[in-house]
Amino acid sequence: MSVRVAFLGNDPWSVPSLEALGGEPETDVVLVLTNPPRPAGRGSAMRPTAVAEAARTMSLPVQEVDRAGEGAGLKALHVADPEVLVVVAFGEVLRRELLELAPLGAINLHFSLLPRWRGAAPVRHAILAGDALTGVTVMRMDEGLDTGPILGTLEEAIRPDDDAGTLGERLARLGSRLLVGVVRQLAAGGLPARVQDEARVTLAPRLGPEQRVIDWRDPAEDVVRRIRALGPSPGATTHLRGTPVKVVSAAVGRPDPDDLGPPGTIEMVDDRGVAVATGRGIVHLLEVAPAGRRRMPASSWAHGARFEPGERLG
Repeated sequence: MSVRVAFLGNDPWSVPSLEALGGEPETDVVLVLTNPPRPAGRGSAMRPTAVAEAARTMSLPVQEVDRAGEGAGLKALHVADPEVLVVVAFGEVLRRELLELAPLGAINLHFSLLPRWRGAAPVRHAILAGDALTGVTVMRMDEGLDTGPILGTLEEAIRPDDDAGTLGERLARLGSRLLVGVVRQLAAGGLPARVQDEARVTLAPRLGPEQRVIDWRDPAEDVVRRIRALGPSPGATTHLRGTPVKVVSAAVGRPDPDDLGPPGTIEMVDDRGVAVATGRGIVHLLEVAPAGRRRMPASSWAHGARFEPGERLG
């Protein structure tokens, strides 16, 4: 007999797990909870979440609610009577009533190797910190933020050219396989859980607007990590002539020459992009998105901007 699953998620990174559970003969997705449509795009048209679209494509029962722990969301969960709650990028800390609603409990797929990078932005923080290794964790949820006991992990290397988008997509696929295996084992009688080591905790809060701004006084390696951590969206930001510019991708340039201008100085423009001085070394801007415009090669942006000698970003 298949185990009855209620799935809670909003993000495109939630979708591989929903698809894996929906395609697994031993699981029956009896309810999908996701947020209501929100304004999106240039015309601010109402757009459903990626999870809502996937659920409808798979002909799964879906409810669009602001919260799972009250109102229509809570009622729908009681009616669905799941055996396990599965949460992937839902963005709500569940209260005890929800955690105890299903006999097999509530489990969460988190995009890091807990207890490293608890919080809302683990993928970005792993890149920003220069981690060589990350992974995914399935944990049994408690009332804390990513504090529950660990049921399973899988590791994944961070590639030198990864940004948050490419790494997150890989972790979403990796995590979907781990998640299905954990649900199977829970239904078959359970599996041992490992308490998180509080001495090894690091936190990964959301990166606010002020943390998205490039500080050209930083070393080139740190500047590029920030750009990767925020790419491809929302993007790290800088300014040219007082107008914001998003930097979508960049690379560390040649070794630091002796004649660099002050940090932020535009040193050179070529077919590869725009070379900018930092506190130590050069960064090559490869792709940018000027205010109000689509992303483009940095060399194309430079052609239109017509930089003055010694002009600086920042």
